[in-house]
Amino acid sequence: MRRRLTWLLVTLGIAALVRRLRRKSAETELETHEADDPADELRRKLADSRSEEDDAAPPEPPADKVEERRADVHQEGRAALDEMRDTEA
Repeated sequence: MRRRLTWLLVTLGIAALVRRLRRKSAETELETHEADDPADELRRKLADSRSEEDDAAPPEPPADKVEERRADVHQEGRAALDEMRDTEA
């Protein structure tokens, strides 16, 4: 009877030790995985670059210059279209 009780206690002790070692191993692996996660680093870099873009937003050009530029572009387009029509005929 004493021999069986000894074997039972030794077996329970070994099982408890194995469980504890597995739990520590899993925690260490999880911490290592979280620390080395490249996705977190990329998210952090993306957030930083977005905040820099917000700070360094270019000023909007005055409305009169935009209209002037738009008129110039349309005029160039019409001139190119007229040239193409002249070469077809």
